[in-house]
Amino acid sequence: MKPLRMLTTISNHSKSKGSKAPFTASPDYAPAPITAVELTPARKKALAAFSKSAGIRFKSQELLNLSFMHRSISNETGHKTNNERLEFLGDAILGAVAADLLYKTLKQKSEGDLARVKSVVVSEDVISELALELKIDSLLVLGKGEELSGGRTKKAILADAFEALIGALYLDSGYDKAYAFVSRMISAEITRVLENRHYQDYKSLLQEFCQGKYKKYPEYTLVKRSGPEHSRIFYIEVSINGEVFGPAEGTNKKSAEREAAKMAYEALIMGSGE
Repeated sequence: MKPLRMLTTISNHSKSKGSKAPFTASPDYAPAPITAVELTPARKKALAAFSKSAGIRFKSQELLNLSFMHRSISNETGHKTNNERLEFLGDAILGAVAADLLYKTLKQKSEGDLARVKSVVVSEDVISELALELKIDSLLVLGKGEELSGGRTKKAILADAFEALIGALYLDSGYDKAYAFVSRMISAEITRVLENRHYQDYKSLLQEFCQGKYKKYPEYTLVKRSGPEHSRIFYIEVSINGEVFGPAEGTNKKSAEREAAKMAYEALIMGSGE
């Protein structure tokens, strides 16, 4: 079955007098090659090696390069161009491809089941792991502050760059190429979810465990925060039935809470022998 194509025209449902012509976007459109890092021979070689390893081809190395430029470069250098717009586009394409694959392969599943599987497959945790698998971390272009704060290992930055790559591939080569790439990358993740071998929501698992064993909810406490405003690190402890686990760290409170929950859940499960 041929993949669904993205709509490229927003049509007027009921065109009235004086209304503007519908907006049309071409898959071949690419932004002007304004870059915050020079495409030196070494950088071009690294981008070419990445493309070969990832199994994709780019006509525009400038566009590929742009997908790895974090907004911290804009903050520090004054360049307005970064990968945020590409990330916005790639996020939509990733969601569309995941939905299409799930709709066609899980014919007996309800809308709710499809939504639950999709939410895991396109989650930050899964997408950031795919980015690491492609070694995107080594190609990221970060501001000095973000570099020093460990930006290359941050899940949000890695996931955003992966989505920006999808957006760049769509603009460079069209939806079919982007669809094929995304499908190849996430098909195994869909299988893991269906076989219950995927990323686990430890906050939910911990809450269920505590309710069943202690009749209490876990209590999360922010114990410290560090780093500049644009790159904060949060430290969270979780208290369960008088026992404290942590602190665990994250780039925001939610991610730190997830890490603390994982720490506590694994300790309690191993300790209880369940």
